[in-house]
Amino acid sequence: MNKARLCALACALMMALPLGAANAQDGGVTVKELGIQLAASYKKEGENNPLYTQRFGADPGVMEYEGRLYVFMTDDLIQRDANGNVKENTYGQIRAINLISSEDLVNWTDHGRIPVAGAGGAAPWAQNSWAPCAAHKEIDGKEKFFLYFCNGGNGIGVLTSDSPTGPWRDEVGGLLISRRTPNCANVTWLFDPAVMVDEDGTGYLAFGGGVPEGKQAAPGTGRIVRLGDDMISLDGEPTTLDVPWLFEDSGINKIGGKYVYSYCSNWQTRGNALGLTDGAIQYMTADSPFGPYTWQGELFPNEGRFFGLYGNNHHSIACLNGQYYLFYHARPVEKAMGITGNYRSPQIDVIPVRDGSLGQVRGTMKGVKQLKPLDPFRPVLASTQANQAGIAVKVKGQGPFVEGSAGSWFKVSQADFGTGARELSIIAASEKGASLYVIPDSPEGQIAAQADIPAGTETELTVPVSLSGVRDVYFVFGGDAAFRSWQALP
Repeated sequence: MNKARLCALACALMMALPLGAANAQDGGVTVKELGIQLAASYKKEGENNPLYTQRFGADPGVMEYEGRLYVFMTDDLIQRDANGNVKENTYGQIRAINLISSEDLVNWTDHGRIPVAGAGGAAPWAQNSWAPCAAHKEIDGKEKFFLYFCNGGNGIGVLTSDSPTGPWRDEVGGLLISRRTPNCANVTWLFDPAVMVDEDGTGYLAFGGGVPEGKQAAPGTGRIVRLGDDMISLDGEPTTLDVPWLFEDSGINKIGGKYVYSYCSNWQTRGNALGLTDGAIQYMTADSPFGPYTWQGELFPNEGRFFGLYGNNHHSIACLNGQYYLFYHARPVEKAMGITGNYRSPQIDVIPVRDGSLGQVRGTMKGVKQLKPLDPFRPVLASTQANQAGIAVKVKGQGPFVEGSAGSWFKVSQADFGTGARELSIIAASEKGASLYVIPDSPEGQIAAQADIPAGTETELTVPVSLSGVRDVYFVFGGDAAFRSWQALP
């Protein structure tokens, strides 16, 4: 490239013009031409699984609210030995719950970590926060939200909030389910809650797991209990469920007028008469939440069948706009990082429903189709992303923001700019000053807009742009910055 060409590029960038249009005649400007090397994603282009890659997230518990799915997850943290080598995940360091949400099931908003256990957590008495699930219910004319979690393998706690994203508080001050709860002292693993609110407003909590010696075919460790009207107390004693080959991972739903109990089978199922396999999601149906339940089939084989890495299988069944989905975890991010240790990431695939029965789910990396375009003319949190590389999401002040450095980027899938956007409003901060580049269709394509963030506190910038129609949009960092939100302006 000659000196005149370099000068033209530099001048255009300094003026913060919509560079794709400004340089249409000579091919436009790319971040590569600016010397910026793009970070590599752990997620392949064209694949919607896993749902996100900036952190791990296991045991997805899903709640629908006002046309949006909220996914609460165990915050898997990489553990290392004294030499810095990755160790097997023991789950002992997990004290937070991850939360993402989406209304289109491809662009996921990362709401950050929910501090739960230990100092600084909503429940400082707790040691851990595993396998969450959530529900909402109107109480005294006001919608209220409930987040259940395991305190390791020895009890279940619950937090409450006035919003699906928190802040969360502990109104109980201790365990909701403990070894002192009737019919729970002999449950091997007192964990893995699943919650359902029936049409009449009654809440039910299923939980339990583990395989007592010699009881592989009928462990007897599954339980279900009616919740009090306040959803944070029990109405009666937990009932034992007859669950064949139970291991862990209770699920409770109501589908087609039937109660559906789902679970993960144990690893000693060889030769069973039902034909179920090890570490797979099974489902049963009943006319009452308390059973008796009849086994109906295997909903989802172990994820290792599809992705090559076996591990515990944990799921949720969720419905949005009449379609049922299976949320589960797998290990693609761990694999892409070149590590191993059972560190898990959330995924989604469609559940085929035929004649009222649930068909078997096939795990895919493609995932599900985007339900609708994203509206860029309303404020969009920068943590709303379909793919990402080199970024971190943190929460401070007004909510989540995205941290990145030169070459970090994230993608927003199928944003509908209609007849055209002329400007973008961007809220961001940078300690030393940095640039953000807006690029349609490909991170290696022509830059459509540039926002130069001044050094100092968070500020709102308005930059010119020319975007129309339904487009994928990439935001690329040109330096260290914290990116809060963006919005297209007509």
